[in-house]
Parts: sequence; structure tokens; C-alpha cells
Amino acid sequence: MAAPAAVLVGQKLGRYRLIEAVGAGGMGEVYRAEDEHLQRQVAIKVLAAGTLSDDAARKRFRNEALALSKLNHGNVAAVYDFDTQDGVDYLVTELVSGARISELIAAGPPPLGEVLKIGEQLAEGLAAAHERGVLHRDIKPSNLRLTSDGRLKILDFGLAQPLPVLPDDDTASSTERAQIAGTLHYMSPEQLRGGPLDERTDIYSAGVVLYELVTGRRPFEHATLPGLTNAIFHEVPAPPGRLRPGVSTRVDEVILRCLAKDPAHRYRTAEDLAGDLRRASTADEHPANSVAVLYFDNLGGDKENEYFRDGITEDITTELSRIAGLSVFSRSAVLPYRDRPVTPAEVGRQLNATHVLEGSIRREGVRLRVTAKLAETAAGRCLWAERYDRRMEDVFAIQDEIAKSIARALRVMLTERERRVIERVPTANIEAYDLYLRGRHFFHQFRRKGLTYAKDMFSRAIELDPHYARAYAGIADCCSWLYMYWDSTEENLKQADEASRRALELEPDSAEAHASRGLVASHRKNYDEAKREFKTAMRLEPCLFEPYYFCARTSYAQGHLDEAVEWFEKAARVNPEDYQAPMLMASALHGLGRRESAQAAYECGLAAAQRHLLLHPEDARALYFGANALSQIGDKERSLEWAARAQALEPDEPQVLYNVACVYALLGEAPRAIECLEKSMTHGWAQKEWVAHDPDLASLHSDPRFQKLVGS
Repeated sequence: MAAPAAVLVGQKLGRYRLIEAVGAGGMGEVYRAEDEHLQRQVAIKVLAAGTLSDDAARKRFRNEALALSKLNHGNVAAVYDFDTQDGVDYLVTELVSGARISELIAAGPPPLGEVLKIGEQLAEGLAAAHERGVLHRDIKPSNLRLTSDGRLKILDFGLAQPLPVLPDDDTASSTERAQIAGTLHYMSPEQLRGGPLDERTDIYSAGVVLYELVTGRRPFEHATLPGLTNAIFHEVPAPPGRLRPGVSTRVDEVILRCLAKDPAHRYRTAEDLAGDLRRASTADEHPANSVAVLYFDNLGGDKENEYFRDGITEDITTELSRIAGLSVFSRSAVLPYRDRPVTPAEVGRQLNATHVLEGSIRREGVRLRVTAKLAETAAGRCLWAERYDRRMEDVFAIQDEIAKSIARALRVMLTERERRVIERVPTANIEAYDLYLRGRHFFHQFRRKGLTYAKDMFSRAIELDPHYARAYAGIADCCSWLYMYWDSTEENLKQADEASRRALELEPDSAEAHASRGLVASHRKNYDEAKREFKTAMRLEPCLFEPYYFCARTSYAQGHLDEAVEWFEKAARVNPEDYQAPMLMASALHGLGRRESAQAAYECGLAAAQRHLLLHPEDARALYFGANALSQIGDKERSLEWAARAQALEPDEPQVLYNVACVYALLGEAPRAIECLEKSMTHGWAQKEWVAHDPDLASLHSDPRFQKLVGS
């Protein structure tokens, strides 16, 4: 950005006193200013004369500024005000400190992981503004800043005008030519043609920025304006990986898709781009053998057998996740693909999986037919396939053979312990196993009736096989969840305690059993024991989400927020599709006063909750977690709407009432918060220690009614 003329320093525009000129560009000059009413420093952009050349331009400027003023997003510089004084149009925005992305590029291409995180934030900021109907039109490195805590901020949003392409002769000054060329590199073909624009023009510009961040150079580096224009219209840029060794083909595909000449061939939305960048950023976290186990097809078509199909698929996933040489995607990561016609290549591209296991199941009486196929996603070739025609009692042998065959196909050597764990038969009674799968199906619904039914199924499985450790762990988990959210009775806690102890006696090296035991110990406030059990579970099965998540909740309940943040971060890495861990981490960060980091975590959790609700629109838990995040990022209207939807779905559920109370407290609705909190406790919520330490309820601490509820 050029140096400003600084002619307005010391003057006032409205209530703003201009302190220092900090930059200048095609739209005008930028000043650091003091808001004398709110006593805060802001940035003032004074538009150059003629920028708003007619009433239509001025109307568009005001409409977009108004839309942006209502946008509260961590990756977009906030718009506070806009006005005209004595013929001078000006815009008041957040004063953002930090390095410009152009400075970052000049210092040398950053690490690829950092680039992908920057790109993800850029896409999320664009998506938020596009949702408001605002385009940027001038995305380039000089309009992007990176704050000291790694937060990307988009500047000049929605208010830049397309610049004309000057002829390649001497009619333009060298300053004008440099300024136009500096923007031209980032303009989409349709923008250069002067055609109609939509959000895909910003996606193109974002692709140019990503290309430059990865490679240190722009896609087209022609010295003349006609040459540059011709390249943007007609030339295909070299894949970034050709210019920087180590860049994956997945990253190449994302960037080149952004740079497609035809807008129809780019990402449809910036949110789609953000999703692909998010998945690409996990590449370093997955070894060469990363496997997505898709839900097998239920060939019988009988809805009644879906629980069996789901259970078999999830058990195969669990068996594979116990092999150290494999990285296996979680249940929630592959859930969106269940019963959808997708190819291994699509799954590989979207999840960044190197391999996909797919198959089918047909169950007819005592007969079972299972087919399985392992495909390499990049080349599309089948590495292994098999069909099993067996009796039902052979189901564990089939799972064992599939796991070992995949390990062989991927040339992964099994340790003796891994082989022993894979070969272990959980029960000799196939009817007990069937009941266990039914119970697990209902357990995942996270509803009181579902948990009660699941507990009954696990109990019946134990009647058939009193040595079924997984069924005991299932009972312990059902009772623990019922105790936490619906029925905080000593009887539930006692049953959870007894069942978790029995599970460990029967299977001492079961990660699930140690996680179940840790949760019970946490409820008993035996926090040291709880953390020991969770850490044992992590050691036995590093990819199991629950030990990390509940270890974090244990720290949270104690008020150890720094420690909770660390564990929630680890839980989120184990299961990137989960919305709970990032949102609870955000709450802990908020309680620690780390507001910017909290905002980023809320936005991450909200995005995950929205993806979840597309599949499960009546999930009250996702709705009240989302309502909490919306309240924190300043969208009160949607927050209240989501909270009301959650409460309408399950009006008497204590965990819903408690979390809606948190939303009301965050929005300053104290009477409604207290009312919901009282109802939650009346209906069974008894975690007073959690209530006392929950930062979301901080605004209620001085209220006598709150003090009475928590017994202080």
C-alpha cells in the first residue's frame, strides 16, 4: 500500500479524531483514529473523490457497509460506521494489527500446514460475508492480515471497485500501472471482462493467494498488461507441487479448482472450499496408510437389519484402529457417506484418505454373506477383495480375517499384542452379540429412551453370556450418561461403578472398559483415578475419542480450564468432525479471557454442528451447542432461534434445559436463564460442581437465586 498524503491528520470526521495516516490505495487513504465516544482506536478509510461516482454506487456502498456492520466473524475486519461529511465519504472499521500476507510471502513461503490454516480462515471469512450477500472483489495479499495469535483478518471487504485494464502504452503513469497490475494478478477472468460477478470470483482470487503462499510466486507472472490478461484468460498454471516439492496432489487439486477459468468448474461456495482445505490440513496427521471404512451396504434392504450392518462396520473400524501402522477415520467422519452412492476417489479426495474399505452384508436367518474390497483412492485400483459365505457364528472370524488381510495388503506388520487383540472373540454367544449391536445402535441416539433401551439390550446380552466385557462397559456408559443428564441418582452411579469394574476384571486391556471406569470415577469426584483410567485408555487405543473428551470434561468440572483446553484440543484432533470438543474448549478459553482464540473455536464448533444438523436436523444437542456458539459470536437472533428449537424438541430434558440456560445467561437474559436452570435441576440435573465452574453462567454468580441453586 502506498504512503498516504496524511492531509487529514488532526482533523475530525464525525466523532472520530484522525491520529495517524497508515496507508493509501486505489480507494483512498487509511488513518488510525480515536472514537471519542467509545474511547477506542479504529481505522478510518477516507474514500478518494469520485470513488462513489453516482447515486447507484453510493447506494451499493451503503448497502454493503450496512450488511457488513451486522457481520460478526473472526476472520473479517468489523465495520463499525460509515458516513459523509462535507462531501467526504468515509468508513470506520476495526483497527487490525499484524503482518500483511504480502509481507509473509516476501519472507519466503510459509510451512504448508500454516498455509492451509490461513486458507481455511480466508474461505470461512468469505463464506460468512457471502451469506450476507456481500462480495469482496479485491482479495489479494495486501488486503489480508495475520494477527499475533495466528488469526487471519480480511480487510476492505465488499467495498473495492474493479479497476480498468490500462493499455500497454505510455498513457498511464508508472504508479498507476504498478497499482493496477498489482490487483490484476488476483482478478478472475469474468471480472476482467466486466461480466456479472458472484461469490466464485472471490474464490478465484483466494486461489491466487493460496498459490502464492504455497509457491512464493503468482500463477501468472507476465511483465506486460496484455500478456498478463491473456494468461488469465487462456493459460493453465503449473500445479503448485511442481514448484514446491512435498505439496500433495490433494492441495494441487484444491488450488487449481479455485483457478478454473469457468466459474462453474470452481467451488460452488467458499464453505465448500473451507471444507476441502480443512480436510487437506489433516494430511500431516495421517500416515501413508489412512483408511476410511465406509458403512457396508445392507443388501437385504430390511430397515430392521440396519443396526446389524452398522455394528459390523463399526466393529471392523475398531479392529483396524487398533493397528498402530494404520490411521483409521472415526465413525462420525464416515457417517455422512452412509447409504450414499460415492466412489473411493471421492471419499479419498474429501477426507484425504489413501485407502477406502467398502463392502456389503446380507443376513438371511443363520446365514451371513459379507463382501469387502480395499481400494487405493489415488490410482483407483483394488488392492484386495474377498467374499465370505458363512454361518452367523463365524462373524468374528470374518472381522478378524478382514483386518489381517488389510494389514497384509498395506504391508503393515502386526505386533503380537495387536494380533492377540484382533483375534479375541468378545462372546461365544452370537445372540448376545446381536443384542449388544442393537443396544449400541440405540446408545448412539443420545436420548433418554434410547439409553434406557440400550441398557436393557446390554443386560439381556449379559444374561446370555455373563462374561461379555463389552456389554458390561455398555451398561456402565448408559448409567453414566443417564446420571449426567437425566437421572442423577445414586442407583445409576452404583450400577455404573459395578459394571465398569466387572468389565475391567473380564478384559483388563480393553480401552473402552478403562474409559468407562474413568467416567464413573469422575462422577465420584475421584479425579486422579479418573485421569489415570483415561490415560490408560489413550495408551491402549490412541484413536478412541471418549478418553480425551471425558478427561477434558473432568478438568473442566474441576475448574482447571488451561488443562481442559489441552485435552479438548487433543479430542478435536482425534475426531475433527465432532462439534462438542471445540465448543467446550471455546467455553474454557472464554473463561480464561482468551477471547480471540475462543471465537475461533466457537466458529469451528459451529461449522461442525451445522454439518451434523444437515444429517440429523432434530438433534437437540447439536442445536443447543450451536445456540451457545451463536451467542458468543454475536448472532443473538439465531442463537435464540436455535435454543428455542432445541427446547421444543425435548422440553423436559434436563441437559437441554441446562444448556439453554447457559445460552440465556450469555445473552444477558438472567430471569429466563434461572428459570431454565431450576427446571433442569427439577428434572434430574445434579452436577452442581459443573454449574459452579461453568464460565457460561458467570453473569448469574451474583444472583441470590443462582447461589441458592448451587448451595453457595
